[in-house]
Amino acid sequence: MAKRLALSGNEATAYAMRQINPDVVAAYPITPQTEMMHAFAQYVADGVVDTELVAVESEHSAMSACVGASASGARTMTATSANGFALMWEIVYIAASSRLPICMALVNRALSAPINIHCDHSDSMGGRDAGWIQLYCENSQEAYDLFALSPRLAEHPDVQLPVMVCYDGFIISHTIEVVEVLEDKQIKDFVGPFKTRINLLDYKKPFTFGPLDFHDYYFEHKRQQLEAMKVAHQVIPQVFAEYEKLSGHKYGFYEGYHLEDAEVVLVILGSTAGTAKVVVDELRAQGKKVGLLKLTVFRPFPVEELRIALTGKNAVGVLDRSASFGSYGGPVFTELRSALYGEPNMPNIRNYIYGLGGRDIGLSLIRRAFEETMEMAKSGKAVEEVGYLGVRE
Repeated sequence: MAKRLALSGNEATAYAMRQINPDVVAAYPITPQTEMMHAFAQYVADGVVDTELVAVESEHSAMSACVGASASGARTMTATSANGFALMWEIVYIAASSRLPICMALVNRALSAPINIHCDHSDSMGGRDAGWIQLYCENSQEAYDLFALSPRLAEHPDVQLPVMVCYDGFIISHTIEVVEVLEDKQIKDFVGPFKTRINLLDYKKPFTFGPLDFHDYYFEHKRQQLEAMKVAHQVIPQVFAEYEKLSGHKYGFYEGYHLEDAEVVLVILGSTAGTAKVVVDELRAQGKKVGLLKLTVFRPFPVEELRIALTGKNAVGVLDRSASFGSYGGPVFTELRSALYGEPNMPNIRNYIYGLGGRDIGLSLIRRAFEETMEMAKSGKAVEEVGYLGVRE
C-alpha cells in the first residue's frame, strides 16, 4: 500500500533510489542537486542500503565511475545539475554510445555565465542529442515515480540506454509536497534484479569495450542507437502501464489537460504545467476552449502521438524554458513544428522563451500566452512566431 510523506523533490528522488538500492552510485555535489545525494548518502551511512557510494572529485569523474561500474555489471546511478552536467559532457555521450543503462537525476539549473543557480532547462536541453532517454517532471510526485520506474526503461534488454529524470531546480527540488510512496518490496519487485548485458570482470567471457571505431563500423553503431530509441518508444508505454497498475499513477508520453476538445493549446514541460492548469480552468470558466499538453517524454520525441493530439487544433503556443542560440526558436518548438510539418490541418504554432535563470512565470504571463495564441487562431497568423514571456524589453 502507498503511504503519504511530506518530501521535497530531492528527498522523493533519494527515497526512490533507496528503494531501488543500486549497486553503485558515483556523484559530486552541485546546487540544487546536492540535497538529493546528501539524503541518499545518509541512507548509505545508516546501513539502510548496501550501495557503494563513490565520492569523486568532479562530475566528469562521477560519470566516468558510473561507466566503469555499469560496464562491470553493476546497477549504477548518479545525479547532477547544470555546470556539473556540462563537465560530464564527454562521458555522457560515452555512456549512451556504450549502451549502459545508467539512471541519473538531473535537477534543472541554468548554465553559466553569468553564474546562476536557479532553474531553466538549458542543461538537459543541451544534452538532448546525447543518446539518453529524457523524462520531465511536473512535481515531487512525478520525480519519485519517474525515477522509481527509470531502471525498467534503461535495463530493458532491447533498449539498454541511459535515462535522465529531469526536474526543476528549487521549484521542485527544494519544495516540500505530499508524495505517495510505495512499499519497499513493491518497488524492489517492480524493478527486479539487475541482469547485466556485459561484465568486464567476467574473465571467462571476454568482451571488447570502448574500442577504436573508424568509418568501417561507427556509422552502424550509431544506427543501432537510433534503433534502440525506436524500441524505447515502444517500451515506455508498457512500463508506464505496469507502473500504473502498481501505483494508480498514470503516465504517458504526454498528459493532456482539457486537451481533447481544445481549440487552442499550450505545450509545456516541467513545473510550469501546474501553473498553466490554473489558467486553463479560469479560461474554461469563461467559455474559452483552451487546453494544455504537458510533455513528459522528450527523448524519444513522441512524433506520432503529438501529431494525433495536435493536428486540427486552431493554434498552439509552445513554452520553452531554454534558448537555442542561433536557432529559430527553442528546442521544444523546433522539434514540435518539425513533427507537425506537412500534416493536413497543421495548426499555427508560435514559441515563447520564458523563465531563463529562474525568472518567475505567474498566472498573468501564462494568460497572456493563451490570449495571444487565441488571437493567432482568429487571425491565422502570429505577430511574431518566436517571442518572450517575462523579459524586460
